[in-house]
Amino acid sequence: MNVKSIEELLKAVKNGKTDIASALKELKQLPFEDLGFATVDTHRSLRQGFPEVIYGEGKSAEQTRDISRLMVKKGENVLITRIDDAKAATLKKNFSKGVYNDVARTFFIETHPIKEIGRGRILVVSAGTSDMAVAEEAVVTAKAMGNDVGHMYDVGVAGIHRLLHKKEDIFSANVLIVVAGMEGALPSVIAGLVSRPVIAVPTSVGYGANLKGITTLLAMLSSCASGITVVNIDNGFGAAYAASLMNS
Repeated sequence: MNVKSIEELLKAVKNGKTDIASALKELKQLPFEDLGFATVDTHRSLRQGFPEVIYGEGKSAEQTRDISRLMVKKGENVLITRIDDAKAATLKKNFSKGVYNDVARTFFIETHPIKEIGRGRILVVSAGTSDMAVAEEAVVTAKAMGNDVGHMYDVGVAGIHRLLHKKEDIFSANVLIVVAGMEGALPSVIAGLVSRPVIAVPTSVGYGANLKGITTLLAMLSSCASGITVVNIDNGFGAAYAASLMNS
């Protein structure tokens, strides 16, 4: 249940269209609903402004579908992350208007128009094309949360002229999410250019000494550039969520 549905329920009680007993029955479902295999937080959008996001990895297609059905019934927009093509196919059969992004591995079900909350543009930048899956997860999440989002891919430090060619886009962004693997240098470069928050996302992209993103993570945590926030390895979703809070 979100702010809008609560407001509509209270107005219905005030106008005599709903009696108190019926309203209490609705409210008794807060703050969660137990599906047996999942305890869905139906109160989260009231507390935090955005509903619970379904992490699809490790859940069956049927579990993901049933959680989504409950959230749709509650009038929530539903964002599902980390799903494969098979789970997406099951979801598409049940939610025909849902949008699957096979690069980001996300599925989004829009039950009502997204309310714009951003005060500026969030720009998602990736060092390489191989980082696009994580970058796209950030793009989808930030858009679902009501932000104007731009992206700039494959502009890493191995060819820094590619980045500087688009400096006006970089300077005009309100918050920047910078996604990189290998040695993770790109966030430091961008943070040294702008006066805006930079959220660095290390990816597991890289050869052996990259240690599946550990090297990148440590490099970003050790950056000499000020104003960098670092999230976990491959966590495009977490970066976008934080960026949305900053942007609103």
